[in-house]
Amino acid sequence: MANPYTIVQTQAQTTAAIRLIIPRLEIRQHMEPAIAELMSTLAAQGIAPSGPLFTLHFRLDPDIFDFEVGIPVNTPVVASHRVIGSQLPACRVARTIYRGQYERLGAAWGDFKAQIAADSLPEAAGLWESYVVGPESTLDSTQWQTELNCPVK
Repeated sequence: MANPYTIVQTQAQTTAAIRLIIPRLEIRQHMEPAIAELMSTLAAQGIAPSGPLFTLHFRLDPDIFDFEVGIPVNTPVVASHRVIGSQLPACRVARTIYRGQYERLGAAWGDFKAQIAADSLPEAAGLWESYVVGPESTLDSTQWQTELNCPVK
């Protein structure tokens, strides 16, 4: 990844989310249904998203993903089925934009975290990615943009 990163202070952000703990290899089987459930719950409650979809990862394990798929909202969601109210944290993050296919996100994270380590920035727990431009906007995957956020101390 050749993209430079910036250090920003985020503010806590109210979200609607579904927490998933799944085998890493099953991500594609679970993401689309979770997004559909999330969006239909928001629509049923008359709540509009206030930002892009994201995934907030709690534990990094080579075999298991423990994360929330969510979306920022200005009005708190009422818990329904798997959808809960949650939030993105207020914290200091290293942030960059990855451009390209989702299949290359793992490599992009590896490159990004290597840059952070090379600059001797100690990482904090959790990380998230926001899907700023994706297949809902354009079928041209070279135009997709994913914002990578790595909390740092």
